[in-house]
Amino acid sequence: MFHVLDEFGMGDKKDEVKQWYDGFTFGEHKDIYNPWSITNYLDKRKTYPYWASTSSNGLVSRLIRTASADVKEKMEDLLNGREIVVSFDEQIVYNQLDHNENAIWSLLLASGYLKVKHVDYRGITREPWYTLDITNIETLSMFTTMFQDWFQNQDANYGYFMKALINGDLEAMNYYMNKVALATFSYFDVGSGNGSDPEPERFYHGFVLGLIAERAGIYEIRSNRESGFGRYDIMMIPQEREKYPAIIIEFKVCSRMKKETLEEAVQSALDQIVDKNYDAELLSQGIAADMIRHYGFAFEGKRVLIG
Repeated sequence: MFHVLDEFGMGDKKDEVKQWYDGFTFGEHKDIYNPWSITNYLDKRKTYPYWASTSSNGLVSRLIRTASADVKEKMEDLLNGREIVVSFDEQIVYNQLDHNENAIWSLLLASGYLKVKHVDYRGITREPWYTLDITNIETLSMFTTMFQDWFQNQDANYGYFMKALINGDLEAMNYYMNKVALATFSYFDVGSGNGSDPEPERFYHGFVLGLIAERAGIYEIRSNRESGFGRYDIMMIPQEREKYPAIIIEFKVCSRMKKETLEEAVQSALDQIVDKNYDAELLSQGIAADMIRHYGFAFEGKRVLIG
């Protein structure tokens, strides 16, 4: 590949092209470049997710969207540039994709979305555990677009919500988030359909993936991490600390047993942020206390209250 770039007078683009299009494996051959994208790159002489514009991601999108919190948390790690370690059967059986959740990693690997960095064989049965990473910048852009599309199809309410969140407009946040939740709860398969409370956990993790995709380059998004004396739900750390506020979000579900109201659940979330000293991580990074915002998100069915 480097020889080809030299022939085209683009030898100075080797590192950039490698980061964008390298990383695929075919059999025993590694460090294979995406031929379709490379052909288009040489023709147009600019980096762009050419593969994404020709492939359908519908199956992958649905499987991740309706997957458990564990799968979405691993996707959060990948999107944030971290590797994950999982065990699965590399032999894909498509009729198992809806029943064996670990099969999604096999699909993502076989489809080229992820690459194997290392395999560790554990135990007496030599069970393989794979260290996986996103293949390259092009596949990262495909994931980012996929997660953005989950919400951007909802009459742009998610985009308006994001603006309200950054601007601290609580009234607008409540208005748009209720519209987003109403439109997308069933989309993330969070309702049981039998009259019991929908569980917002799948929506919550989809929401986090949407945040990461939407705010990439502006915020570092972290979720379910230890800070102070407990574990916060979402922490948004601004890249430009003089320009944007840091944000901590705590999620609560109204307790039917306690006959808890949305307002009480919001206050409980806000109290937890303070009591557990979730600001500690941000303060340790030199972020001023007056640049840290706290929000409690309370859920009751498909209703949301933010305070």
